[in-house]
Amino acid sequence: MAWTRATLPRGPTLIRFRWRYQDEQVKYAGRGSTRIAPPDSLRFDFAGPFNLGNGAAVVIGDSVAWADPEKNFRSLVRAIPLLWATFAMVRPPAEDAAVLGGQAVVSLTHRRRVIWRFAQAEDTLDYVVTDSAGRESLLEAEWRRRGAVVARSRSQLDALRRPASARVDFPEAPARFELTVSAVDTAALIPPNVWRTRR
Repeated sequence: MAWTRATLPRGPTLIRFRWRYQDEQVKYAGRGSTRIAPPDSLRFDFAGPFNLGNGAAVVIGDSVAWADPEKNFRSLVRAIPLLWATFAMVRPPAEDAAVLGGQAVVSLTHRRRVIWRFAQAEDTLDYVVTDSAGRESLLEAEWRRRGAVVARSRSQLDALRRPASARVDFPEAPARFELTVSAVDTAALIPPNVWRTRR
């Protein structure tokens, strides 16, 4: 699907960020990085203060190839489709998904809104992009399973359509994961060994 391909970086990209996570019992914060190899591979590294609570994972498409330690990764990342959306990228719909879309221009702000829905038997992914030429834009996503909201995300993009900040809410937990991007390196070299396990 052309729209989803347009959300991917043109080449390997390294994104550095600061993150925060909180639920009813805990609060964590730290630094992280994401390496992206279009069209479908992502490595996610994270660490808390003094390198505590660190971990990494490789995601290929909508599947986790490996996570180490898996418990740490799953506590931060509870919805893989929204992990991609957090970094302003959208995975193409599944082959059996019904795809619906539309767009409108908000007259008062002259901003364009594009809406997509990828619907399967149990899962529905909705995306809303609000943008205008040469200005910051917004990517919002919502994942529902059997009608219940699993997660919602809201990602701010800069004028170059790169991720700037994001928030993911998990209503059922309830929990929230937030990040602020500190650097985007589109000239990054990604060595082959980053896709292997940490051990």
